[in-house]
Amino acid sequence: MAVEINNESGIPVDEAALQRLAFHAFEYLNVHQDAELAIVLVDEGAMEQLHLQWMDEPGPTDVLSFPMDELRPGSDEEPTPPGLLGDIVLCPQVAIGQAETAGHSTQDELLLLTTHGLLHLLGFDHAEPEEEKEMFGIQRDVLVGFTLAERRRAR
Repeated sequence: MAVEINNESGIPVDEAALQRLAFHAFEYLNVHQDAELAIVLVDEGAMEQLHLQWMDEPGPTDVLSFPMDELRPGSDEEPTPPGLLGDIVLCPQVAIGQAETAGHSTQDELLLLTTHGLLHLLGFDHAEPEEEKEMFGIQRDVLVGFTLAERRRAR
């Protein structure tokens, strides 16, 4: 698995934790070990430009996903084929405000947003109530599993 992280935001971020989360999510979702993912962290100005260009919406957003090979989650018997998952673009400045509102750390918010972006790359959406229930359930499961793995790793 290749996870490339490029922090252009100017905000210090635990990039190793984002990478470990991606690996955990790949394993949980049976994504092929040769899949590739890029995570880019940008400032509000860059995120606002991307948001306007790709979503036709003004202002910065927290996360955008840009799928490449349209891979989908695999199963124990048949993992996702190798390929380029795509890019996740995060805006730590937006995440800081959201974390304060939610009452958790900025790092926890970035982990949540990374998971959310990864699920979008794998074809999940939340436009309809049933889709939202499925996506947010998987998102929760990935994050809980990752938190438990991190606690074991810290011992």
